[in-house]
Amino acid sequence: MKLKLIVSFLLLTTCLAAFSQENQSRKTKKNSSTVVEEGLIKVSIMYPFAEGKTFNMEYYENSHMPMVAGFLGPNLVKYTIEKGVASGIPNAPLPFMAIGSFYVKSLSDYQAAIGPNRDAIRSDFPNYTDISPVILVSEVVR
Repeated sequence: MKLKLIVSFLLLTTCLAAFSQENQSRKTKKNSSTVVEEGLIKVSIMYPFAEGKTFNMEYYENSHMPMVAGFLGPNLVKYTIEKGVASGIPNAPLPFMAIGSFYVKSLSDYQAAIGPNRDAIRSDFPNYTDISPVILVSEVVR
């Protein structure tokens, strides 16, 4: 009987410790994500869907975005790449083929880095798309 109680106690203690560690890990991830993104500038480069237009995601992911990220230096916190899969409305056309986003600390530093490299960035467009992008600059508030 004592052995069963000891084993039960050990199992319960182990489960509680694992649950506590997992819960703490979630809190840390959530908090660190919030701290990292709040107040950052987000530059979203959106490529609208249009019949007959093309977009080479592999090139964009492996060549274009890393090239632009390299121009941004230590101002860059992270970048993301999204591939459009559907509209929010059933059977409606896809609004965007892709969206690339750069999260930076300073808009003026972003502009200073992009300005002298604008021609290199634009001349790379034909390597992956024939779509003119729409650019939105925003501040991350949460």
